[in-house]
Amino acid sequence: MLILAPMYDVTDTTFRQVVAACAPPDMFFTEFVNVEGLQSAGRPRLEHFLKLEDTGVPVVAQIWGKNPDNYYQTAKELAELGFAGIDINTGCPDKTIVKNGCCSAFIKQENRENFAQILAATKHGVKDSGSNIPVSVKTRLGFNETDFGWHEFLLKLGVDMLTIHGRTRKEMSKVPVRWDEIEHIRKLRDAVAPQTKIIGNGDVSGRAEALELQARYGLDGIMIGRGIFTNPYFFAENAEDIWASKTSADKIALYIKHLELYRSNYPNGERKFDPVKKFMKVYLSGFDGASELRAQIANIHSCEQAIEILRNSLE
Repeated sequence: MLILAPMYDVTDTTFRQVVAACAPPDMFFTEFVNVEGLQSAGRPRLEHFLKLEDTGVPVVAQIWGKNPDNYYQTAKELAELGFAGIDINTGCPDKTIVKNGCCSAFIKQENRENFAQILAATKHGVKDSGSNIPVSVKTRLGFNETDFGWHEFLLKLGVDMLTIHGRTRKEMSKVPVRWDEIEHIRKLRDAVAPQTKIIGNGDVSGRAEALELQARYGLDGIMIGRGIFTNPYFFAENAEDIWASKTSADKIALYIKHLELYRSNYPNGERKFDPVKKFMKVYLSGFDGASELRAQIANIHSCEQAIEILRNSLE
């Protein structure tokens, strides 16, 4: 099983639609969205995170926060909206979020009881919706150091799927991923909670490598993050050959498609233009004039302007 990871300002409905059209993974995750915000007067500003497309690929909604009641209500609503699952973020290393006791802060011993309440509330919300969609957790090896006690705690709580990013919160993304430690968690799963799926995550550069890692370490799947920025056809069997065969016009046209979808998905300015600029490095690379195009796009402020520049370059 190959999964596209949740990435803020990346895996919105627009990019998921583009990837699904190129070469779909087995599962998508949304960007992470805050349950406190969803259950507040500020909800309208967050609802665009919950746009759900129909591409045939299941989409899991990833959520974060610290109030069990808000998790309960959000889970109930997400199940009713038609998401294929709900994932709780316990891996984000952002300092402000961690200081607030959320995400990777749950790895700390003093916060685990709160997390147990959050997981129970999320499951309860799903059940009360009349659904049986799975509830999963994405996490890290530990906070400051590897802590297998944390993973055993999660497994004993009964999560349907556990995704492990193979570094600690302290390490961020600054050291190599420790796949042997992910394998240790998989073996722990075998003994403690054989029904839980274990997914490995971290610095996977291609589909073939992903499948090799899955087989070598006995995992149920691999989650792909930044690797998608090298090739929107990442999940195709012959991904590298496909992308290498694309002309500059093909790549520019795909970026135009992305921008047009983005504009149509957020017609009232629900999302700003700047985040979609980062996709320049996906589409505008590997051909003469790519850097000049990126420089032009970097200095504009709307999808319309970007589309005009790209169409003019095709002419």
